[in-house]
Amino acid sequence: MKFVIIVGPQAVGKMTVGQELAKITDLKLLHNHMTIELLAPIFGFTSEMWRISKLFREEIFTSVAKSDLPGMIFTCVVAFNKKEDWQDVEKICGIFESNGGEVFLIELEAELEERIRRNKTPNRLEHKPSKREIEQSEQRLVASMEKFRLNSVEGEVDKENYLKINNTELSAEEVASIIKNTFQL
Repeated sequence: MKFVIIVGPQAVGKMTVGQELAKITDLKLLHNHMTIELLAPIFGFTSEMWRISKLFREEIFTSVAKSDLPGMIFTCVVAFNKKEDWQDVEKICGIFESNGGEVFLIELEAELEERIRRNKTPNRLEHKPSKREIEQSEQRLVASMEKFRLNSVEGEVDKENYLKINNTELSAEEVASIIKNTFQL
């Protein structure tokens, strides 16, 4: 069982890289908006929506970790300056590790201008209806940078199977290929 978790700020390309990685491996993709888009129309972006989304995800992770599937890819935003965000990552990884799985942590980073451009791509808008109000989505993207540190600093992530990629100038296909080849997925 292989568990690939792709983290990084909004519109860095996590979902798109995950989609490409799923195409070239046997791994299934659960991008973070799959649960968000299910629940947001009912609960809005409230603490209840996040609570239920977290429960759904943990149940999915537990079922996959105990299954005969070769593994999965998950994407999410992590605020490195919020202790509870990193604790959530550790808990998710622990679900797979406790069931004998291998965990691979991929961190993506890209320049703000590129992220703003990617925030409007058809693929993103197709899979993330809550991002279709482009102006609001862009405002949240920029505002989050003032409150949260969405990329790690040098030496902060101490994981054996860890890779940080600046994908400002790379296609999702190129990044997926780098990940697959680095970890022989």
